[in-house]
Amino acid sequence: MCVYLLINIFIILIPLLLSNEKNLRFYKNLKYYINSVMVVSPVYIAWDVLATWRGDWAFNPAYVTGVTLFRLPIEEILFFITVPYSCIFIYETVSFYLREKDLKISRSFFAIPVILLLIAAIIFNDQSYTFTVFMITAVFFPSALYLYPAMLQSRVYWITMLITFIPFLAVNYFLTSLPVVTYNENEIFGLRIITIPAEDFFYSFSMISYWLLFYNYFKHRG
Repeated sequence: MCVYLLINIFIILIPLLLSNEKNLRFYKNLKYYINSVMVVSPVYIAWDVLATWRGDWAFNPAYVTGVTLFRLPIEEILFFITVPYSCIFIYETVSFYLREKDLKISRSFFAIPVILLLIAAIIFNDQSYTFTVFMITAVFFPSALYLYPAMLQSRVYWITMLITFIPFLAVNYFLTSLPVVTYNENEIFGLRIITIPAEDFFYSFSMISYWLLFYNYFKHRG
């Protein structure tokens, strides 16, 4: 049963159908979406390949087609295409319906999450998934401050991130409860929200944030 493929279709279906909506006209921003995916997704795919190889997680053959690329189910590769499309579509929708507002957060404030994440990475350095996700999330904040600092001050960005956690919870619940994806308990610190490892929340936050960062970076350069 191709459950993971159906999940990918579910993720992208509505944003794809609404891409020509006359107010949003999201199709006009496709090149910036593609640029963002070309930069960010290969990094996460490479991490995925390495993590699968070393046994951080695995994919249940009962819920995938069996077609693989780089030793990953093809559905997992599609995930890094469908999810950014939907998340960037949500971002543009929020941008259209909600007036932007500068939150006036001090740049130095973002040193706090970076320090906390680095400390957490050191504490859990013997757990591969936990260590990696804390490190890559920590790197996001200085990357944003360098490439497009306005995003961290953006009300639209933070509201978008809150909204994306709703589909994240639904999708990850199915992925982890069936389960489509199984985790090596030795490589996570064990806290789960329902069936979702706590690390996945940082994974989702960092990945979506990087997609939005490079989307904005290319869009404002273009």
